[in-house]
Amino acid sequence: VQLQASGGGLVQAGGSLRLSCAASGTTFGLNAVGWYRQAPGRQREVVARISSDRTANYADAVKGRFTISRDIRKNTLYLQMSSLKPEDTAIYYCNLVKSSREYWGQGTQVTVSS
Repeated sequence: VQLQASGGGLVQAGGSLRLSCAASGTTFGLNAVGWYRQAPGRQREVVARISSDRTANYADAVKGRFTISRDIRKNTLYLQMSSLKPEDTAIYYCNLVKSSREYWGQGTQVTVSS
């Protein structure tokens, strides 16, 4: 299983970005998937997840601003981020859980300037 994240970049506060995560070796449609982030000096934290029962959950800090989704045909996971804030600056990682094993993408940097 390999996950390839992309779509990060530099954006001004209030702007939007869409992150993508393409999977090979498995499908997103059958597994719990999610996005995490890690800011400098902080632990990695969950941003949004879709559980195996297809329920989406969000961290309180991003509720109403971020949307997680997946395209089964493209086998790609997305994170649409809007109304970005400087505190959203971090490396974002996609995650997949399959047969109790976790897989991680390589991370994509998101920087939000004030």
